[in-house]
Amino acid sequence: MTDDMSPAERYALSRVRAAEQATALAPFREMYDFELDPFQIEACKALEAGKGVLVAAPTGSGKTIVGEFAVHLALTQGRKCFYTTPIKALSNQKYSDLVRRYGAAKVGLLTGDNSVNADAPVLVMTTEVLRNMLYANSQALIGLGHVVMDEVHYLSDRFRGAVWEEVIIHLPESVTLVSLSATVSNAEEFGDWLDTVRGDTEVIVSEERPVPLWQHVLAGRRMYDLFEEETDHGGRGAARREVNPDLLRMARMENSRTYNPRERRRGKMVREADRERERRQRSRIWTPGRPEVIERLDAEGLLPAITFIFSRAGCEAAVQQCLYAGLRLNDDAARARVREIVEERCASIPDEDLHVLGYFEWLEGLERGIAAHHAGMLPTFKEVVEELFVKGLVKAVFATETLALGINMPARTVVLEKLVKWNGETHADITPGEYTQLTGRAGRRGIDIEGHAVVLWQRAMDPAALAGLAGTRTYPLRSSFKPSYNMAVNLVSQFGRHRSRELLETSFAQFQADKSVVGISRQVQKNEEGLAGYREAITCHLGDFDEYARLRRELKDRENELAKQGAVQRRAAAATALERLKPGDVIHVPTGKYAGLALVLDPGVPPARADRHRGFDPYDGPRPLVLTAERQVKRLAPIDFPVPVEPLERMRIPKSFNARSPQSRRDLASALRTKAGHIVPDRHRKSRSAATDDTEIARLRTAIRAHPCHGCSEREDHARWAERYHRLQRDTRQLERRIEGRTNTIARTFDRICALLTDLDYLHGTEVTEHGRRLARLYGELDLLASECLRDGVWEGLKPAELAACASALVFEARTADDAAPPKLPAGPAKEALGEMVRIWGRLDALEEQHKINQTEGVGQREPDLGFAWAAYRWASGHGLDEVLREIEMPAGDFVRWCKQLIDVLGQIAAAAPPGSTVARNARRAVDGLLRGVVAYSSVG
Repeated sequence: MTDDMSPAERYALSRVRAAEQATALAPFREMYDFELDPFQIEACKALEAGKGVLVAAPTGSGKTIVGEFAVHLALTQGRKCFYTTPIKALSNQKYSDLVRRYGAAKVGLLTGDNSVNADAPVLVMTTEVLRNMLYANSQALIGLGHVVMDEVHYLSDRFRGAVWEEVIIHLPESVTLVSLSATVSNAEEFGDWLDTVRGDTEVIVSEERPVPLWQHVLAGRRMYDLFEEETDHGGRGAARREVNPDLLRMARMENSRTYNPRERRRGKMVREADRERERRQRSRIWTPGRPEVIERLDAEGLLPAITFIFSRAGCEAAVQQCLYAGLRLNDDAARARVREIVEERCASIPDEDLHVLGYFEWLEGLERGIAAHHAGMLPTFKEVVEELFVKGLVKAVFATETLALGINMPARTVVLEKLVKWNGETHADITPGEYTQLTGRAGRRGIDIEGHAVVLWQRAMDPAALAGLAGTRTYPLRSSFKPSYNMAVNLVSQFGRHRSRELLETSFAQFQADKSVVGISRQVQKNEEGLAGYREAITCHLGDFDEYARLRRELKDRENELAKQGAVQRRAAAATALERLKPGDVIHVPTGKYAGLALVLDPGVPPARADRHRGFDPYDGPRPLVLTAERQVKRLAPIDFPVPVEPLERMRIPKSFNARSPQSRRDLASALRTKAGHIVPDRHRKSRSAATDDTEIARLRTAIRAHPCHGCSEREDHARWAERYHRLQRDTRQLERRIEGRTNTIARTFDRICALLTDLDYLHGTEVTEHGRRLARLYGELDLLASECLRDGVWEGLKPAELAACASALVFEARTADDAAPPKLPAGPAKEALGEMVRIWGRLDALEEQHKINQTEGVGQREPDLGFAWAAYRWASGHGLDEVLREIEMPAGDFVRWCKQLIDVLGQIAAAAPPGSTVARNARRAVDGLLRGVVAYSSVG
């Protein structure tokens, strides 16, 4: 090529190449055996120019190359680089990657559990560790040049997202920030905020997948392409893609009434040819079993595959189904290699624990190339699955969605069984962002020429909706930032009240709130213009029509108020009447599905208020169990009794009566009809309207008739315009209140928190008290509760295992609400201390309500959960794994995870308690008691 150049052009090219060689990027590129993508080069050049960067790109596109360049740049400049991740597993993985590239001497690891080479110039850590270092003014921050925040979109996480914003706000100005995010639709907005708080930040967005992604639907024996022509393959989305007409036809036919054989019997004539085509089509529309899906993928060369199942039990069941079906994906050589790796990695697990952990069943699946992956598994087991999958020795993994959160475990194919998952409150459709994150695992860079996303056909599937999920590859980044008690004392300690308030107002949460105010303000301006037009339309030549309209509104409001009062009184009277019912009362149910004659079997009066926490809501009112005259036994609700009900008669209920016996119900219902069938209830009680005697209504009616505008010939036209004016004015005031509510929201919450802390003597003006300095060392949802327990000496005198039981209530949260019997607790001092912790929480809860600190908005102290106290006590006391897990019925992975979090909080308690105190000493001893067996040898928390 240079032969065709002139001497001047060759000289210019040599100058460019020489300039490139002088950069840090040139030797960095030589470390890789592949060419960097344009977005990676652009980001690296921006970093070398001294700018911060936000890189938003799809899963598997190689964003971490930019983070690794920040490491390279820091080492070249003789400075430090911190590489932060959202989860310990990803930190461990990144640590291993960097050690392989730069050597163990230059790389360290800090995850809370592990501290390896903490003085190294390159430190990999979880984001919480860096947050704590910033608040503690750690010496490790000296010489820090770059911070990489991998998976920065985690700041949307409602539980932990605030940590990311705290770090971004508090990092020294001299630190260059490298933010790596999944593709988000508001990257520019997030970049604008980073530019505001961190200085010059370049936003680099790439929507190109490095490996094209094909979308499929598996229905019966056939794999359908989701789109008629896959011209875009998960790229920029510029090409318009039509949904496969075969899928649309299948959906229509499945929902067609001609599918119903009853319709055919009613005389719906369908031509024989149409019937035959329908039969053929229907034979394809069934959901194949899990072993069949894997066999189908294997036959088409689409393994390895990850099948996402939104249930831990479902993942384990899928593995068992494949084993029972005799599925084998590994040959003898692969089986031998699997056993060798597994035995090496699990050599430290005591033999007596292997059976408890389901080791042998798990190993059998691995040898066949099949495994589950979810948070309930032992961390060591999860790591082994990840390693074997990457090595190609496990070819089918059934996983929950947690696998999509950053672990480097790509597959050729991703399978989604359903498009609905439990979100903690209800079953909800997965979002486009979740679909993108899950299917982003498909297609291994450098291995596969294309990736595949397969969705299994389900009844009532809408192919167009699925195409919408697959075609929307971005999702918005929303801040979840909220001030906490620990944050408040740390901020005030470092910056004082005024400066802390200013810092919080620079959060992304406030940035987004302020930005949304702009649109609301524009709507207020439009409304003001509309109000001016309405004012002109209601002008009346006889008088002030606005005043006249106000009188009419007051009359209507008063009539509505009296009607509501009457309804409330009727409901109260009805509830009181229900409470007086006794077994054997014959009543007439006035309304509802079971209206008519009924016999009360059980009044259904709720228990006392004290039982509310066990799941019975006393405010529902009585729910009588009755036998209807039509032989049905039903429990009725207060809504079935809009008016008071009185017993019409009394009957004896035989002791032998069995509500489940049809004969028993028939006999008693017959007796009921004989006894009271002739009674006709009084349904026509007349009641005098409250409005008739109300003096305010009388005054308003008189004022309306006397008003000059009452005689206007255009009165009702004016009234309609006045109603529109009033409605628009009300809407405008609501918008103005929203503007007021969104301005300085974070700072106002901070003020309320500081006021509460002042009441409790954690803050004194702009000073942090001794109690506040203790709180500054306690991180977590229940930071203030832990501090109050230390201050009140609740844990003084507890033995290490008892202290572990109490501290567990600060971290544990049950996965689902449990209305069963209360949790088992250790007897003696531990039980008393746990009871005192709940009482202190109640006092704090009342104080938060007084200061308008709203727990539903993520601010405040949730109720301590005692569900792990017995397990923590038993394990810290030295009992065996089999015994402990059997008593609490908890998966080993969850048990290890909660123990790790408990160890972390006990370490905080030891640091915050007075030096040399029994609490500090026993907290450290409790850590030693917990850190054994499966907890000690699990490297991932």
